[in-house]
Amino acid sequence: MDQFLGFLMGYLSGSIPFGLLLAMAAGKGDIRTIGSGNIGATNVLRTGSKWLAAGTLLLDLAKGLAPVLLAKTIFAQEAAMPEAAYGPVPLAALGAVLGHCFPIWLKFKGGKGVATNAGVSFGLAWPVGLAYALVWLAMLGLTRISSVAGMSAVVAAAIAAIALGYSAFVPVLVVIAVLIIWLHRANIGRLLRGEEPRVGGKK
Repeated sequence: MDQFLGFLMGYLSGSIPFGLLLAMAAGKGDIRTIGSGNIGATNVLRTGSKWLAAGTLLLDLAKGLAPVLLAKTIFAQEAAMPEAAYGPVPLAALGAVLGHCFPIWLKFKGGKGVATNAGVSFGLAWPVGLAYALVWLAMLGLTRISSVAGMSAVVAAAIAAIALGYSAFVPVLVVIAVLIIWLHRANIGRLLRGEEPRVGGKK
């Protein structure tokens, strides 16, 4: 039951479509009808508002961070057990990313989970989150390609968890990394063809 509650808490938090809500509140319309059709910060940026995109990024990060920290507080005893890798805290993390990618309110069509997984990583262990953020920012600065930065960061989080001794969080971070890379399969195709747009560039 604790595992189910942890997952449900994460899923409901992750499924809040902040990008869509902020864009509509600002009079930008339905962002699912522009660009990639996703509800994340990268697509919100295509409305021309950097502030809306920044707000979406922070809120999407927060909706991954909050349920993980809450699960750590509520299920502190379970989090300390040897089988913690399958406990309510990692499941809250997984639920948050799945909620963003497949929100029940939007017929399971959401975003790609990069920002939400950043929040999840910080919630699981701040050094893992820091590695995630540094790789994300570094790759975005080097390539100016959002998909490359996002995929690099999710892999970096799993590697950091292994390297820094957070073994209980490795399985969920690997599962999330595989999911996010799979959701970027169209981006990977465009990268191979040299057609992937750069942040701030012309599509």
